[in-house]
Amino acid sequence: MATDLTVILENRPGTLADIGEALGNAGINIEGMCGFPCEGKGRLHILVEDGAAARRVLKDAGIQITEERKVIVLDIDDRPGAFGSVARKIADAGVNVDLGYLATRTRVVIGADDLDKARAAL
Repeated sequence: MATDLTVILENRPGTLADIGEALGNAGINIEGMCGFPCEGKGRLHILVEDGAAARRVLKDAGIQITEERKVIVLDIDDRPGAFGSVARKIADAGVNVDLGYLATRTRVVIGADDLDKARAAL
């Protein structure tokens, strides 16, 4: 099952390269990610298939992981309204989406307060 890792980085040149190289050298593919600055640091979400292996590699590289969670990865059409339709199904099931970003191959990553209920709604 796909795993989202939340990583906190120094907000300076080279930190993304460090992550990409560490995971790449270990044969771990980054299937999706999103990042943004927050309180002077970089906050990065990384989608990987093997969360335990990625966590070990990043820890060995001195990279701080603050959260690891299972997420839904869903193929989605690249057209207006596609994400709205997915989000509406989850909302109608009474589930709050608390994470969302795009991944490779036109997929959307969804984290929610009740992942099983969200998955059933889709």
